[in-house]
Amino acid sequence: MRANLQGRSVLLTGAAGGIGRVLAKAFLESGAAVVAADVDAAGLKRLEPGERLVTRVFDIADPAACQAAVEETTRRFGALDILINNGALGMQVLREDCMTNLVRIDEITPGFWNRMITVNLSGAWYLTRAAVPGMRARGWGRIINVTTSFFTMLRGRFHPYGPAKAGLEAMSAGHASEFAGSGITVNVVVPGGPADTPMVPAASGIRRQDLIPPGKMAPPMLWLCSKDADAVTGKRYVAAKWDDALAPEAAQRASESPIAWPELAGAPVWPGGRPAA
Repeated sequence: MRANLQGRSVLLTGAAGGIGRVLAKAFLESGAAVVAADVDAAGLKRLEPGERLVTRVFDIADPAACQAAVEETTRRFGALDILINNGALGMQVLREDCMTNLVRIDEITPGFWNRMITVNLSGAWYLTRAAVPGMRARGWGRIINVTTSFFTMLRGRFHPYGPAKAGLEAMSAGHASEFAGSGITVNVVVPGGPADTPMVPAASGIRRQDLIPPGKMAPPMLWLCSKDADAVTGKRYVAAKWDDALAPEAAQRASESPIAWPELAGAPVWPGGRPAA
């Protein structure tokens, strides 16, 4: 099933990477207009900009640049309807063998820690903050955040990537609750394991054919942006478990769970019983 997203506009970060390129193509094929963003100018050139595809080079660690990107999308296409927070730094930027020779704390400088936390967590918040007013005014919006497996979040010697993605997962849950009833949905899509992108370098020792194809990320995202998912928010989808050959309802059931860890928040110790929602 291919969603019809004609008339919708998308701001997609990390668009020059393996997953980003696939998503840009999929959203264009669905009829949407796409602003493809990345810090990699050369990579964005391979996307072949056109009438419905605009590329923008900016750093999501810069809140002013995030605000400007949302404003440009709105000027160009009349609105920003869909925000895909896909941009991130992987551990391979520290060293190529990060998956077989895991990173020790003494290898991580404060500068590297701050850079990865800012890109992988704060960048999504900067863009969400900039995008929400327009979405709220129109009563419709989609925010999809790409986090990672819970194993990776909690993995020893895989910092700061794991903690940053855990923070993004928790932020997604909070925003889904905050925006409930506004017409803005917030959901998470993850590959479900290592994906066939540059974040898994050759030095990982993993055979490329054993990695999850980046194209698996597109079907659940397109469905989440369709009218059929108007009431779906606060959910997490494992793309590797989404079977696009099935009816959307069946694919949804096979791959869906709540965002984050709601079962851990069900019985807080709180003065007066429960905190305000």
